[in-house]
Amino acid sequence: MTTPSRALVLVDVQQQYFGGLLEIQYPPHAQSLPRITAAIDAATAAGIPIVVVQHSSGEGAPVFAPGTPEFELHPEIERRRAGTWKSIVKQYGSVYADTDLTRWLRGHDVDTVTLAGYMTNNCILGSAVEAEAIGFTTEILSDATGAINIANDAGSADARTVHTTLLALLNSNWASVGSTDSWIAALTAHRPLPGSDLGTSAAAGAALAGHL
Repeated sequence: MTTPSRALVLVDVQQQYFGGLLEIQYPPHAQSLPRITAAIDAATAAGIPIVVVQHSSGEGAPVFAPGTPEFELHPEIERRRAGTWKSIVKQYGSVYADTDLTRWLRGHDVDTVTLAGYMTNNCILGSAVEAEAIGFTTEILSDATGAINIANDAGSADARTVHTTLLALLNSNWASVGSTDSWIAALTAHRPLPGSDLGTSAAAGAALAGHL
């Protein structure tokens, strides 16, 4: 079994997600934030690279506007921040889109990117899907991410449904999904985080639906 060469990527753990319209609902940020900081502490102890990402919608934007309190990292992240961390400001959902992250990761011989942060239904999803085409293995920490309730002309879903459905989808093809504790155990053992695949997920889904 090949030992992963990991980096922990902290996606948009910004104050924008801790109150107001975009406040993370499931898992509640009171639960996910301690898992994010646990992942940071484990990555620091293991000596793996850490990347911190902040989303910007541009000056004067209604959300994620640089210079506003909402743009800033949560204090629990900021106080752990080290000079060795790679810092990125992005404008799109994916952490790779129009940033230098891909080049930086390759320069540090990283082949496996661990995602923690927000939101499951936007930047975690977009980053995991794009990683397939550029050659990175993705891990997602299920209890160190979170989603919001959504409704539009196409339908609606509560945050728990959004989060659990998207993680099941991602675990079927684009990422290995597991708890922070399971990731820390894999990190300590120098092993990949276990995941599923499309065929196995399809067979299990069919059996669950009573088709087999």
